[in-house]
Amino acid sequence: MSGSTTTDGAVSEDALLGGRLRLRQPRDGYRAAIDPVLLAAAVPLRAGERVLDLGCGAGAVFLCLLAREPALTVTAVERDPAMAALARSNASLNGFGERVEVAEADVATLPPDWRAGDFDQVLSNPPYLPAERADPSPHAGRAAAGVEAGSDLVAWVGRARRCLRHKGRLTMVHRADRLGDLLAALDGFGEIVVFPLWPRAGQEAKRVIVTARNGVRSPLRLAAGLVLHDAGGGYTKAADAALRGAGLDLGP
Repeated sequence: MSGSTTTDGAVSEDALLGGRLRLRQPRDGYRAAIDPVLLAAAVPLRAGERVLDLGCGAGAVFLCLLAREPALTVTAVERDPAMAALARSNASLNGFGERVEVAEADVATLPPDWRAGDFDQVLSNPPYLPAERADPSPHAGRAAAGVEAGSDLVAWVGRARRCLRHKGRLTMVHRADRLGDLLAALDGFGEIVVFPLWPRAGQEAKRVIVTARNGVRSPLRLAAGLVLHDAGGGYTKAADAALRGAGLDLGP
């Protein structure tokens, strides 16, 4: 995330991918950091694919995807009306308006057959903590983005599964300490890859990116992952490249 300018009292405009993208987002409340950018970098893309972004917020993930591969069709789901409006605005602001549809809905209340089997890729940066483990922010926007409410991790993965075509791919970023919950929710998926995000070499991962394919039978693989910061505190060369728009190589 690059420098920020204020557009009005409630919204600031930030730069993503080294200035290639403009992102308007709440000045207070939930603000996109590096997780959505790295999530987008981990998604293997082909021109013409149909992509679903579950819980899109202001649209950081799908904007990064479209910057890498403009010939995508993106559907995004966001339950907060203000954030959904920002996502639509950001799509237009960056010239992607005709390729993006934002549905204002809660993952928990979508009809069971909504867009069943329609998507090649589903990606999500869901709320990270269940309510019983969370110390929610007093700011409603931050609390809604960080704490599961109405839809737990099983529901998010289940919705992704219903929306994916056969052999389609789910990609999620989540807390490393919830990896067990995520893998349990992925029962029935295959070709699962766990890609740790190491803060520094030798430190425990705080985040993981996990990919899995619907209806595929292949064993789980633990990838080498990505070291984010060097000894001096700056981004490593590989992390900096991903934050500027390069795709991540999850191997093997």
